Amino acid sequence: MGSNRTNFRVIGLFLLLISMLLFAGGCNNKNNVLSAKQLTDNTPLTVKVLDVGQGDAILIRGGGQVILIDTGDVPDRDKLVSFLKSEKITTIDKLIITHPHADHLGGFAALVGQFAIKQIIDSGQITTTALFRQYLTAAQKKQIAFTVASEGDQFDLGSGILLRVLAPGKPLLTGTDSDLNNNSIVLRLTFGKFSMLFAGDAEQVEETQILKKYSREMKSTVLKVGHHGSRTSSSLPFLAAVAPEAAVISVGLNNDYHHPHPSILKRYEKQKTTVFRTDLHGTVTIAINGENYTIMREKGENAK
Repeated sequence: MGSNRTNFRVIGLFLLLISMLLFAGGCNNKNNVLSAKQLTDNTPLTVKVLDVGQGDAILIRGGGQVILIDTGDVPDRDKLVSFLKSEKITTIDKLIITHPHADHLGGFAALVGQFAIKQIIDSGQITTTALFRQYLTAAQKKQIAFTVASEGDQFDLGSGILLRVLAPGKPLLTGTDSDLNNNSIVLRLTFGKFSMLFAGDAEQVEETQILKKYSREMKSTVLKVGHHGSRTSSSLPFLAAVAPEAAVISVGLNNDYHHPHPSILKRYEKQKTTVFRTDLHGTVTIAINGENYTIMREKGENAK
């Protein structure tokens, strides 16, 4: 009996040691320390890069606030409204329009009739399109507070969650291949050890401008890739400064622009950045608790 007891003790100690090693191994995994369910159920901050086809719409919930960055394009208006309603959202505290291209502004007309919008944060750019005129008219009619963003602005969302504006600067850039893209609102979200950079449609000109001023402050855990993965963006110096662990590309399936460009995907691959794409993975959800984070795909088994 004594021998059997000794054997049981040895086996017990062995199993305990294995359990400790497995736990320690799990803690070394930077974004899976907690299961996705644990983080989703308990997280004080979530970022959802929504699958709205060839456009941008990003939902941030944290600090008791609902933030929406861009609204997708006109054809996906109903999809955006349905998604927000499925999230039981009735009020949008801050609607940020990074720039007035249709694939970022197109869903606004549907939103303004369905949700209470407390504040619009705009890049300050003006276009002559009918869509832009409708946007301004509707915002004025609803008497929505209107703020023009500028580099250095900071929004405190509460609970230690901060959203800082890195661009556009003043005066706005002119004479570029696309002034609207190169004056996009670029934002950096921080919460505890986590950070995320939202690059709008910033092209290399604006990326260079940001690097000159914020090169030491750009490193971020996750990057929302600029301009849908176009080769006009994601310059090598910019990526080196951001050095993201993961990147999310908001892009439409089989889009006419051939986004994301293969050369850009290779850049992220060389940098060993895990890439998520809304065309392949659907809505991409990032759950953050300040110490750890996890990324969940709506569909698809592997990031590509």
